[in-house]
Amino acid sequence: MNILGINAIFHDSAAAIVVDGEVVAAAEEERFSRRKHAKRPVPFSAWELPELSMRWCLRAAGLSPEDIDLVGYSFDPAIAADIPDDPYDPMRLDYARRAPRFIADALPGLDPQKVRFVQHHIAHAGSAGLAAPERTSSVLVVDGRGEAHSHLAGTYRDGALEILHRQRLPHSLGLVYESLTDHLGFLRSSDEFKVMALASYGEPRFAQQLRDTVHATGDGGFVAIAPDWERFAPRRVDDGTWGGAHADLASSVQLVVEETLVQLATWLHERTGDRVLTMAGGTALNCVANSRIWREAPFDHVWVQPAAGDSGTALGAALQLAADNGELGTPASTAALGRSWTDEQLAHWLREAQVPFCSPGDLAGEVADILADDGVIAWFDGRSEFGPRALGRRSLLANPMRAANLERLNDVKGREQFRPVAPMVLEERAAEIFTNGPLPSPFMLFVHDVAPEWRDRIPAVTHVDGTARIQTVSDADNPGIAALLRAFAERTGVPVIVNTSLNTAGRPMVDDPRDALEVFGSAPVSALVLGPHLVRREALFGAAGR
Repeated sequence: MNILGINAIFHDSAAAIVVDGEVVAAAEEERFSRRKHAKRPVPFSAWELPELSMRWCLRAAGLSPEDIDLVGYSFDPAIAADIPDDPYDPMRLDYARRAPRFIADALPGLDPQKVRFVQHHIAHAGSAGLAAPERTSSVLVVDGRGEAHSHLAGTYRDGALEILHRQRLPHSLGLVYESLTDHLGFLRSSDEFKVMALASYGEPRFAQQLRDTVHATGDGGFVAIAPDWERFAPRRVDDGTWGGAHADLASSVQLVVEETLVQLATWLHERTGDRVLTMAGGTALNCVANSRIWREAPFDHVWVQPAAGDSGTALGAALQLAADNGELGTPASTAALGRSWTDEQLAHWLREAQVPFCSPGDLAGEVADILADDGVIAWFDGRSEFGPRALGRRSLLANPMRAANLERLNDVKGREQFRPVAPMVLEERAAEIFTNGPLPSPFMLFVHDVAPEWRDRIPAVTHVDGTARIQTVSDADNPGIAALLRAFAERTGVPVIVNTSLNTAGRPMVDDPRDALEVFGSAPVSALVLGPHLVRREALFGAAGR
């Protein structure tokens, strides 16, 4: 069967295509439209569909709309609860009910009768339990909200989901975190990762008071209602300053959310006895909490969907419909599900832009030389990543041995200086440098302690609390980056490189060659890699461009 999955209801619009149970392609709409998150998560934006990513997914699979057997839409308005404090929510539900017609209008030739509503949290669960390496696993979904719930706990057995608990709204760990994001002067449903980073600079001195309104209830559920934040710290204006009571409040909320998640995972294990826990939902992007679950919950293995946020529900909706029809494909082993170009197509774009380039025989060695000389590299290679993490396909790379490179990269990207950058490390060398977290860790979804003897050697990627959100790299998953890491280690003795997303503040991650050229032309980047091709800044701009 040919099954298209669509996420459009809240934020991070996306599409995915599954053919005979196998994932063929998946991509966020923002990568095509160049609008961060594709749209704002307000009820009156629910009519906006990921039209560009839907059409690309069909092209990637070699299909036309007439070839589609089913469409999974990751929200079911039939079970949606009334949200009394949101007067516009009925508009969202009305748009959702009309989604089959909207989708058919966007894809002429598609029969609207083929559209199926897949419950939001079941779509999240499918993106985890049906994509993970193990066929049997417990699944934990925690986010802001679905139709009427904010959480699902269950277990998968050969594609069949048994739901063991759901938490009804208004209690929501995700909405508490979103509310705090807004109070701290950031953009809610977008900047929650900034709160997680800021938490490391504070002390959890408000945690005991917050436990009154955020805690597990011992039956698989929890209490989670946003308190009056003004009791703890005044509303922050995002004026570039940070710290003090605001950092302490972030630290306190981060702690109580972690505690609650660990208790939810422990309760789930008591009911299932499974070895493996799979996770999805926006809260599963909280890598600090994920690491506590890995350390403290009784599961042997924790697998988090790389596109754990709402974009992943497009994939999960398609996988769930496939499983419902007896089609279980190969578990997803990569997040590289987006667009790619051939070497000649990349060369064509460089020639069209009249950009001088070379195609060195030892690309890894030449780039390693630039990094060792403290240059910054824009790296564009292979299929783009599905999900919010740059995993060595659309990345900015730098030398981790200079502490100043943290500030430098944050300046290049226009980010707050309290935000860390992450290390990529050779998988076979990771255990000697990073501890107290799962290895391998290919999707940058856990934090690890940096070994004390390495903290002064890789200061750019060591966060203020001595941790790092690592990505392990092997020849199997990314041979180009693995070769680069080895070449850099030969020159420096350090098998680690700084990896952050190839974009600037407020812009989506780079996705196509023109996006990469735009960033390269406007940011102080030493060189651009497009597949096997290398562009040096001085070759393009002369000595003044160095």
